[in-house]
Amino acid sequence: METPLLRVEELVVEFPATQRRKVHAVSGVSFDIGRGETLGLVGESGCGKSSLARAIMHLPGPTAGRVILDGVELTALKSRSLRHMRSRFQMIFQDPVASLNPVRMVGESIEAPLRAMGRTNAAERMRRTKEMMAAVGLDPEQHYGRRPFQLSGGQCQRVSIARALMTDPQLLICDEPVSSLDVSVQAQIINLLREVKRRYGLAMLFISHDLAVVKNVCDRVAVMYLGRLCEMARGAELYAAPAHPYTQALLAAVPRPDPRHPLAETGMLPGELPSAIDPPSSCRFRPRCPRAEERCAQVRPELRQIAPGHLVACHYPL
Repeated sequence: METPLLRVEELVVEFPATQRRKVHAVSGVSFDIGRGETLGLVGESGCGKSSLARAIMHLPGPTAGRVILDGVELTALKSRSLRHMRSRFQMIFQDPVASLNPVRMVGESIEAPLRAMGRTNAAERMRRTKEMMAAVGLDPEQHYGRRPFQLSGGQCQRVSIARALMTDPQLLICDEPVSSLDVSVQAQIINLLREVKRRYGLAMLFISHDLAVVKNVCDRVAVMYLGRLCEMARGAELYAAPAHPYTQALLAAVPRPDPRHPLAETGMLPGELPSAIDPPSSCRFRPRCPRAEERCAQVRPELRQIAPGHLVACHYPL
C-alpha cells in the first residue's frame, strides 16, 4: 500500500480564552491524503476547519499531535529545518486581497517565496514569475506592476495561486478559496485549481462550506463538527448515502434552485452550535442530534469503518 503524502495524527489546536479557559478549536483529528488526491473538508463556520489548516501549515503549529509530510514529521522539526520544508507545502488563503501585501506589486508578491528561500538570481525569479502568471491566466505585461487594490477579487486569487505554486509544492491547502468571489468567478477559479492540480500533480486539502463545490472538486470528503471529524468517505458515496446525522442535515440544508421545492427537513433539534470553550461531553453533536441516546453522553464515538473507505463517528449511524 502506498504511503500517503500527508498524515495528520491526533491533531489538537487550543487557544487561550481567559486565564483558566481554552478554546478547543481542534480535538484529536486524524486523516491521510494520498499523492495526487484532493480531500474536501466541510462543516459549519466555527467548526475548526481553518484552525486545522493553519496548524498543518504551522501558522502557528498545533498544540499536540503529529503532522507528517512525505515521511518527514513537521511537528518535530526545528525552525530552520521547517523553513526548508515549507517549499513542499503551500496555502491559498480565504481572503485573496488581505493575503497580499498592499504596497507590493503583485509580481513581487508572486516572486516572494523564491526570494525568502534564497533561490535563483533576480533574472531567473522574474522569468519564473511571468511564466507562472501566464499559467494562471494573468497577462504578466499588464499585471506584474499593479497593486492588489487595482485587481478584482478573482485576479487577486489567481495571484495567490501563482504565488503558492512558485516553489513546486507537493501539497496545496486551499482554505475556502472561492467563498469571497462571485459565482461566475468561482467557476473560473475552480477550473484553474483543477488544471494546476493535473499539470503539477498536486495533492490538495480543499476546505469549504459549499457542498456543491466540494462535490465537483474532491475525491474524498471529511465532515467536521465542533473540532472533530464525524464522517469521511468518497464524495459520491457520502452524498448518496450519508451515515452521520450531521452530514445528513448539512446535505438537506443545501438550497434548491426551485422556489416550489419544499423546504427540506434536516432533523436537527433546535439550538445553536455549542461553544468551543465548553463543548458537550462525549459526542459533541449530541445536543442537536435527533438520534441521541444516553450512551452518546457517556462514550465518545470514534471513527469506525462501516463500508470500504467509509468512516463514521456515531453510535447509531443512519
